[in-house]
Amino acid sequence: MPLFLSLAPLRGLTNALYRNLYSVHFHGIDSAISPFITTLSARQINRSLIKDILPENNHGMPVVPQIIGNDPAGFIQLATKFHDLGFDTVNWNLGCPAPMVANKQRGSGMLPYPELIKSFLDDVIPRIPTRLSIKTRIGRKKKEEIFNLLPIFNQYPLAELIIHPRTGIQMYTGDVDLVTFEECLPLLKIPVTYNGDILDYDFFIRLQERFTTVSRWLIGRGVLSNPFLPEILRSGEEKIPQPLERFKKFHDDLFEAYRAELSGQSHLVDKMKSYWLYFFRSFENGETVFKKIKKVSTLKKYEAIVGKFLGEDAIWRPGLRYRPSEK
Repeated sequence: MPLFLSLAPLRGLTNALYRNLYSVHFHGIDSAISPFITTLSARQINRSLIKDILPENNHGMPVVPQIIGNDPAGFIQLATKFHDLGFDTVNWNLGCPAPMVANKQRGSGMLPYPELIKSFLDDVIPRIPTRLSIKTRIGRKKKEEIFNLLPIFNQYPLAELIIHPRTGIQMYTGDVDLVTFEECLPLLKIPVTYNGDILDYDFFIRLQERFTTVSRWLIGRGVLSNPFLPEILRSGEEKIPQPLERFKKFHDDLFEAYRAELSGQSHLVDKMKSYWLYFFRSFENGETVFKKIKKVSTLKKYEAIVGKFLGEDAIWRPGLRYRPSEK
């Protein structure tokens, strides 16, 4: 089966600006899922609300728009708009773990209510002009919740079911539950994509060997931490020529693109700090520089610290300092 790698949505990070620059400097990603757009936006759809997925703002990486919400009418309205823009598939977010989302029965907050999910799909699927994929977790509070949902998902011609084998209340802590994911596979009649903790080549190979029927993989934090990861997964070669030089060019282009887009030094510095929360993990001495970056409040100081680090001190050695288990 051909390998298919998708970029996972991380709100505020894997936006069009990032995706476009990633495609210039790196390769290996087949598609991306956009950070979610809420069905509340459907009440008055304007270009500013959907600018992240507008075709004219995306170059080099196909995008699947992601929608979050429990309102069928709003979902249908957004999906129809996206179809008119040229998209043939939209993704429904049933996995967002954020309490402020889940407590409103959106994202993973819908998972304990299979009857609501079935009602939603019954309303939506016959009335949208696009295909539908779903990104889910194995439950909101209990992993067993997923087994009440699989028979429902099987009733519809879904493009794919993306499973992140954690519960919503886990957020991103603890281990991924590979046993539960494995138990789901023979129960599904639709294409399955694995998502969760693909942070390095060794763990990915173990996943491939364990889940031989899976060929689609969604990767988020692993790509943000090590942008060469998709290239490594495809080639099987962990040694990348001139990684530091390539990363520095990417960082500098990302920095300048945000400088042109954001107003105010503090916004730019804060944005780059959010990326360094992941970047530092690919450097042997990354924790030291990240501690300095976190304390920065001025653009001049940020440029001095990062410029010196990437120009003189950086040692490229992706380790990520946390490796998932195989439970």
